Amino acid sequence: MNKLRIAVLLSGGGTNLQSIIDAVKSGALNADIALVLSNKPDAFGLERARRAGIPTATIKSKDFDLRDKFIEAFEGLLSSHNVNFIALAGYLRKIPPEIIEKYRGRIINIHPGPLPQFGGKGMFGIHVHEAVIAAGLKKTCVTIHHVTQGYDEGSIIATRDVSIFPNDTPQSLQARVLKIEHELYPEVLARFADGLDHRE
Repeated sequence: MNKLRIAVLLSGGGTNLQSIIDAVKSGALNADIALVLSNKPDAFGLERARRAGIPTATIKSKDFDLRDKFIEAFEGLLSSHNVNFIALAGYLRKIPPEIIEKYRGRIINIHPGPLPQFGGKGMFGIHVHEAVIAAGLKKTCVTIHHVTQGYDEGSIIATRDVSIFPNDTPQSLQARVLKIEHELYPEVLARFADGLDHRE
């Protein structure tokens, strides 16, 4: 199997990106981060990538007068960097179906809560932690799943539980969940890189 050349897509600070960068540097993840792509030019994740010498790009659908031009540019960026795998890491835009189809089984996402109960449109970041605490759960989890055309609907690849304590706030829970995200995402990517994980 060809070595993984990962495009990491993000919209924010890029802490999961940093965990992937660190895993590649340490040798725990035998892959190349070929591109970091964002819909927000001021996303700090882009700065993390630049500091690590990783190519970056920004693309926004509203910058194109025709949808076909946007798709063409999106696919062109991925192709020009020889991307063969996509990891979403806090990317807050829906992936075009054409991209999902082209990378079927090779595009995954990390979600900070149980799916499908706490997924769907609007369920991201702190909103997920607010919801699981409001539901009275004793534990939550980090979920990594394949990306399909429905929000958070792809088959689940891996989960890892995180306890919810009686005095937890959404913010304290988010901090503990993030630590687990940073452990689990590189581990799952390493399984794909080593050919050990399934591809839809």
